[in-house]
Amino acid sequence: MTGIVKKILLSSGIAFSALAGNALPPDDSIKVVKGQVSDYYIPVVNQYEITGTVVDEQGNPLEGATVMFFSSPVHCNTDVEGRYTLKATDNDVHLYVYYPGKSFADVKRAVADRQVKIVMRPEKHKSVQRQPAQATRWYDPVHPVTRTYCNPMNISYNYEPYNNNVQFGGSFRSSADPMGLTYKDEYFLFSTNQGGFHYSKNLSDWEFAPASFQRRPTDDDMCAPAAFVSGDTLFYTGSTYEGLPVWYSTSPKSGRFKRAIERNTLPSWDPCLFLDDDGKLYLYYGSSNEYPLKGVEISRDDFRPVSKIYDIMMLRPEEHGWERFGMNNDDEVTLRPFTEGAYMTKHDGKYYFQYGAPGTEFKVYADGVYVSDSPLGPFTYQQHNPMSYKPGGFVQGVGHSGTFQDLKGNYWHVGTCMLSLKYKFERRIGLYPTAFDPDGVMYSTTAFGDYPYWNADYDIKNPSDRFTGWMLLSYEKPVKVSSTDSIYSASNLTDENMRTYWAAKTGEPGEWVEIDLGGMKHIKAIQLNYYDHKSVQHNRANDLYYQYRIYSSDNGTDWTLVVDKSDNDKDVPHDYIELSETLDARYLKLENIHVPSGNFCLSEFRIFGFADGEKPLPVRNFKVVRDKQDKRNAMISWSPSSGAYGYNIYYGIAPEKLYNCITVNGADHYDFRGLDLGTTYYFAIEALNESGRSALSKVVKQ
Repeated sequence: MTGIVKKILLSSGIAFSALAGNALPPDDSIKVVKGQVSDYYIPVVNQYEITGTVVDEQGNPLEGATVMFFSSPVHCNTDVEGRYTLKATDNDVHLYVYYPGKSFADVKRAVADRQVKIVMRPEKHKSVQRQPAQATRWYDPVHPVTRTYCNPMNISYNYEPYNNNVQFGGSFRSSADPMGLTYKDEYFLFSTNQGGFHYSKNLSDWEFAPASFQRRPTDDDMCAPAAFVSGDTLFYTGSTYEGLPVWYSTSPKSGRFKRAIERNTLPSWDPCLFLDDDGKLYLYYGSSNEYPLKGVEISRDDFRPVSKIYDIMMLRPEEHGWERFGMNNDDEVTLRPFTEGAYMTKHDGKYYFQYGAPGTEFKVYADGVYVSDSPLGPFTYQQHNPMSYKPGGFVQGVGHSGTFQDLKGNYWHVGTCMLSLKYKFERRIGLYPTAFDPDGVMYSTTAFGDYPYWNADYDIKNPSDRFTGWMLLSYEKPVKVSSTDSIYSASNLTDENMRTYWAAKTGEPGEWVEIDLGGMKHIKAIQLNYYDHKSVQHNRANDLYYQYRIYSSDNGTDWTLVVDKSDNDKDVPHDYIELSETLDARYLKLENIHVPSGNFCLSEFRIFGFADGEKPLPVRNFKVVRDKQDKRNAMISWSPSSGAYGYNIYYGIAPEKLYNCITVNGADHYDFRGLDLGTTYYFAIEALNESGRSALSKVVKQ
């Protein structure tokens, strides 16, 4: 065995496979020496000296320059002639050199190089000037205007733990399986993998309260949680096949919970805990593509079952087209569809049992409803189904959801949105107004469901009236950027697709995006949808935040500060900014200051407001052709409307009940596969442009 010892590492029974930040070559060996307390593991490597000089741009030697290997303790200083001698191994190829007033030198040598001359350049680094963010006419960072919100919800989505889900695609944020409730005049939002919960007073501005029950670093915390309120006490549990505690607290935002029971007794995956107004407590649960969702009355003392366990429902995809597997309900071969996400809402003496289908990774993920006069059934399939449905637009999917009432008595449905780019369980959350019509039909409104909506400060009974009327101004608009990393091009910033993104070459301050709206527009709100590219983050941390500035211009040359978030300390991965007054501008420029990890990267730069001009004309030649061989399918087509960027297709079980909406951008047809056999449907369509929406077309019956 040849070579000399480079360094001695102390270990507790584990042989080091790295030295000074570099991996050892496979033919290196390890010498083990017994010590008094621990064994000393001594890597044996091929070591030699490299020499050279450090000079400035004019060739003058620099005395006192520090020559290092990157991420290594190995270093030396140059003499009066700028010479250095450094001990090295074949793995030490990245030289890193510092001299006052000069930029750091990054030099890569070949393994055979034994002499390396290093030239230092003048320093180009600019110090960051720290100052409070400035208030403008349009945005005050101390007192922002929050009358509206925009999906996906702008909450601090936790990063996936370091488990097999992230091995291929790297770090990603995710949350799903949400439920909401009102507790002491605030709204609480519980969802998968958060290590706590979010809370708000208006459904726009969300804060986070840590409340972790994680046992292993690879675990979600908590998966598909359930919660209910009894008096001043909040009860809380998660999904389990093997048994989890039920926790409780009278001060949940403190993060302190006690155990009501040590372990529940049922395999309650995707649980829902429903406290009826007669004081009885019910548990609904299940997640399977083979077995039904279940319901049972349980004891409020020990949460054990006190009634029979009832089968509530199973999917029937052979009858219900929207329950079929696949991205567009188009896969009846791979697997049977999954049902999950049981949830119960009581309204006007009726029990509305909600369930998700057919799979969380699909844009057609939706919630259906069965109705009963009793909390344990029997239940009848509601003819208007799915109850919540959003297969088109920027945000897609609204399944495995929870329904709750706000302080004014209005209903909301909070659901899982499909992203599924880095992994099938990469997801976001959307919030949609919900209601019961005079006939007792439960429905959610998703038309314009990823545009600005009025929040819970407003007592709005008709869900469709939540839409502000602010149209999308950024769709397919040209974009300039400071740099681009690989294939992640700037055009992805305005394609209305959450599953594409642009990434700059770095995450450094000064990277920027500039969008040309094509003319002067009246801007009401801006949404920045960040994405994680080359990020290294798992689970939650306290130093995750985004900082930026937004400027506007009439000519693309002279810029005015509009939004200053240069000292923001909140984690806002889908930041939504409602302007305090209308901004008239043609160009917007977003300048990066800080991102939590990785490159400066966004999936979409969305602008809302309106343009001068005429609204689109009503759509012509609207046709719905139901498949005679399979009436679960229909081909919908129309003639493009001049100047329209998109269309909303409405459908329902009666001309006055067109509750569901499918948004289609940049196309003149839609392959719809979500109909139920034996149900007659009614369809209508409207065109969208930057000035507004057209009148609804004539209703078509099929």
